[in-house]
Amino acid sequence: MVHSESDPPLLDHYGTLFSCHSTQCDEPQSRVTMEECQLPLIDLCGLASDDETVRRACAAAICKASSEWGFFQVVNHGISPQLVEKMRSEQVKLFQAPFETKARSGLLNNSYRWGSPRATCPDQFSWSEAFHVPLTKVSDEACYREFTSLREVMTCFAAAMSELSRLLARILTENLGHGKQAPIDNICDETTCFLRLNHYPACPISLEITGLVPHTDSDFLTILCQDHVGGLQLMKDSEWVTVKPNKDALIVNIGDLFQAWSNDVYKSVEHKVVTNATMERYSIAYFLCPYYDSSIESFVKPSVYRRFTFREYRDQVQEDVRKTGYKVGLPRFLLKGSEENTRLYTRSITAKS
Repeated sequence: MVHSESDPPLLDHYGTLFSCHSTQCDEPQSRVTMEECQLPLIDLCGLASDDETVRRACAAAICKASSEWGFFQVVNHGISPQLVEKMRSEQVKLFQAPFETKARSGLLNNSYRWGSPRATCPDQFSWSEAFHVPLTKVSDEACYREFTSLREVMTCFAAAMSELSRLLARILTENLGHGKQAPIDNICDETTCFLRLNHYPACPISLEITGLVPHTDSDFLTILCQDHVGGLQLMKDSEWVTVKPNKDALIVNIGDLFQAWSNDVYKSVEHKVVTNATMERYSIAYFLCPYYDSSIESFVKPSVYRRFTFREYRDQVQEDVRKTGYKVGLPRFLLKGSEENTRLYTRSITAKS
């Protein structure tokens, strides 16, 4: 297997884990070929319609998909194909830089990551590399070094994704009865939101290796811009399904904080990325997050989850990953007797919608 100087040493790390993996991990499962599914597809032109019925129908479709799937696609989302193409081109150039440059030169706020540093066995390992960039650093010239052309494009792209994320968040909060002055606008800003630039190199050695291990997102919502290669899978009706790529669409998924905030009306769904034996994959994710000390709790009582801050949630997730290699997430914050409360509240929201 031949690697270029831009590749991180994924094979070496994986080989070490494979040869001495802990007995606490399950044996990796062979990949099963699945049919591609089509996520709910929503045309956001409906939100700008002069017809109130059309606007309401579009908003209802967003909320329904968030409840039933936790994932949906949007087209006519306001981010131009030209901007997406420029961002993709700059992203490819960035990841084609030598590994040592990416890892040791402090690029993009020194945010480069590869593999899974805390993995103790193969099924905790992610065959990927990424830059995890806070929005506060996106426009900072000092972060880009020789990649000067990336700064202007990335700044525009981040602003467009931020605007779209807030639009969708307002629609989702209004559906919960919080009114048009959505408090989410008051607790989310650039200090905690971020862009993640992902690269999944081709992985011909094993079908058992994941590009990104199964997880849920620790935010309000995520917007994903992916290429044509595909590889995203999500859990639907207790089975993994493969998402069919759509070059004109962005993918939106609900995060843990929105599930807690909505009292389980919206679903934060487990998802992962599978590797491709012959083709590399690129994607860019925007994460809408609140201030670290923001209080997360349902506006309707009784609540499924106890009140917690974003900082507390992140700390608990990191502690679980550090101790076990896995994220536990929302189950850590469940209140006793909340299952029946969840069913009652979900039924009331569904009836209202």
